[in-house]
Amino acid sequence: MNKRSRTLLSGAGAGLLVLSLAACAPGAGGSSSGDEETGDISTDISGVEDMTLTVWDQEVRGGQNEQMEQLNAAFEEKYPNITIERNSQSFEDLGTTLRLALTDTDAPDVVQANNGRNSMGAFVEAGQLRPLDDYADEYGWFDRYSENVLQYSTYSEDATTFGDGELYGLPQVGEVVGVYYSKSKLEALGLEVPETWSDFTSAVEAASEDEPALQLGNIDQWPAGHVFGPIQGQFVDAADITSLGLGNPGASWTTPENVEAANELQSWVDAGYFNEGVNGTDYDAAWQAFGAGAGTFLMAGSWVAPDLEDAMGDDVGFFAPTRDDGSIATTGGTGLPFTITSAAENNDVAAAYIDFITSDDAMDVLAETGNLPVNRTAELAPESGVLADIYTVFGEVTESGDLLPYLDYATPTFGDTLGQSLQDLIDGRVDAEAFSEQLEADYAGFASGDE
Repeated sequence: MNKRSRTLLSGAGAGLLVLSLAACAPGAGGSSSGDEETGDISTDISGVEDMTLTVWDQEVRGGQNEQMEQLNAAFEEKYPNITIERNSQSFEDLGTTLRLALTDTDAPDVVQANNGRNSMGAFVEAGQLRPLDDYADEYGWFDRYSENVLQYSTYSEDATTFGDGELYGLPQVGEVVGVYYSKSKLEALGLEVPETWSDFTSAVEAASEDEPALQLGNIDQWPAGHVFGPIQGQFVDAADITSLGLGNPGASWTTPENVEAANELQSWVDAGYFNEGVNGTDYDAAWQAFGAGAGTFLMAGSWVAPDLEDAMGDDVGFFAPTRDDGSIATTGGTGLPFTITSAAENNDVAAAYIDFITSDDAMDVLAETGNLPVNRTAELAPESGVLADIYTVFGEVTESGDLLPYLDYATPTFGDTLGQSLQDLIDGRVDAEAFSEQLEADYAGFASGDE
């Protein structure tokens, strides 16, 4: 599991938007409990008898909590017959408590579930989450969301296939991995912001003449995955990366393209492009060093933007280099999707709630409270600053590019396998071929059903 922060930044309130949200009806039709077996569902919950909707989320920080409070208040104003009972926990605590809670007869109605096989996949396999395709058809969710976002909330009924099957949840926010850069350092080098991967690697080489160009702290093993993932995206077909990242059969880690990607990362280490002692450096220490002026580039996710902006002001920018053919592919994903449990008291109410907090109007609230909205991203981008860059990149990748999965989704043990193998590769304990073989053993064993 990636230890990613779930916060983008703190921001201003969106009180006026709450009023507009409360004025928007989610649909029309008769009231029902949304019986999955009969297919009798409704998008009109105004006639439902007074009830309490229990929601578990992990939106606890700054703007995350602010947007939930505003959206929940607007929902209750629109539907005074529904009271929301919110249980908000940290990302780690929710992951610990949710598994037991879903086995209880008094399970919550709506929960945020981690996308990966260990969480959402396990809940789907156990029949603890309700598939949402019928509501997606009624509410237009398949039109609202891009396919490469919805794949991270999609499983087959038996949970053996990740990314294809039925929809089980909707996220509010997006995440994208790219390259932060110092504008002043690029200018001093006489370089433009790189556009293609070739431009980027040339700039890294030039910037490393006086100091290591790239900062990386990999003591926790997972951060190097956010460097290798975008590298892999330049060499390996996006469909193959998706199969590998989601643990589905049909791909291989030992292809020449994957070996070439591993060689690229190892060559960067050998050329001195990274700070010394990468595997002994803390993740926070690395981005803080970059924020304090060490290096020209930092490959990392959108979640560190607020801290870097605080440290660097207007000097920090963000980009995702395109492949040399002009297409764009980079690692990314979504925040935890909101799902309906199989024990939900009223599926129609639960679905109306999820629709409300992921609607187009809700995206305005998310942007105003400093989150990265998963939809309408480019449209809602700030006029300037690093966040404008991030919004634009996420919009481009999800609308016309390839949002590549976090590779640790692949199997229940792949996070450990990938992390250790990347440390071995960086330290030179294995070469690119051996690295790929280590990953193949875990992936192939799981994808074939032997594990």
